[in-house]
Amino acid sequence: MNILFIIFILIISSIIIKIYLRLTIVKCNSQMCLIGKTALITGANTGIGYEIALDFAKRGARVILACRNEQKANEACRKIINGTGNENVVVKLIDLSSFASVRAFVEDVKKSEDHLNILVNNAAVLEVGLNSLTEDGNLLVMQVNYFSPFLLTVLLTDLMRKSKSSRIINLTSVMARVAHGFNVNKMGNAVGTLNDYGITKLCMILFTIELARRLDEREITTYSADPGLVNTEIFKQTPSNMHNLAKFFKRFFFKV
Repeated sequence: MNILFIIFILIISSIIIKIYLRLTIVKCNSQMCLIGKTALITGANTGIGYEIALDFAKRGARVILACRNEQKANEACRKIINGTGNENVVVKLIDLSSFASVRAFVEDVKKSEDHLNILVNNAAVLEVGLNSLTEDGNLLVMQVNYFSPFLLTVLLTDLMRKSKSSRIINLTSVMARVAHGFNVNKMGNAVGTLNDYGITKLCMILFTIELARRLDEREITTYSADPGLVNTEIFKQTPSNMHNLAKFFKRFFFKV
């Protein structure tokens, strides 16, 4: 087949995909007042987490930015306050690669907050091509993306019960649909592939379903949300060749 014809087909296909993505993007236009509500978002200093925190602050919520990097978190906090005029935005540090950090974070939240209306488990790592272990002996991608959010959510449940109609939102990914080889007895056997990331997101969906079964929906409702392909910093954690390829696709096909 002529190489020019192949290039032409690829260009046309790319244009069609781009148009489809533009036409199917749905933007949340909710203006529901959140004054008096407290929201906690993990990984809120950049990307999806930052945009969620910004939107909640615009609507008057008290917003807790749960982040690992103190400098970036403080910068995000200042931007949100300056952009919304809502000064009720605070930073609390948490490292999801450490169970001790998660427990200390929860104790801090319980001391400073008498209620919690919204919990958004957003923070995650991709870690493709890596095989790092945490201080707790777990694979980094599994602990950050699933074990620690699980622990965080369970420990905060009692605080959320004090608020009427509290919500837990777990950010997932389309990768959960193609994850294969999941075995609950071998969740620590990841080897640093994209499939491992998909398994962690599948776990978050299953966790959400089980939470919905166990919790009284009059007190707490649970949701798993797939935001689609979004231009975030998560690909910075990938090898350089994959990162460069991702930059091309992010620029033209990912949501911004």
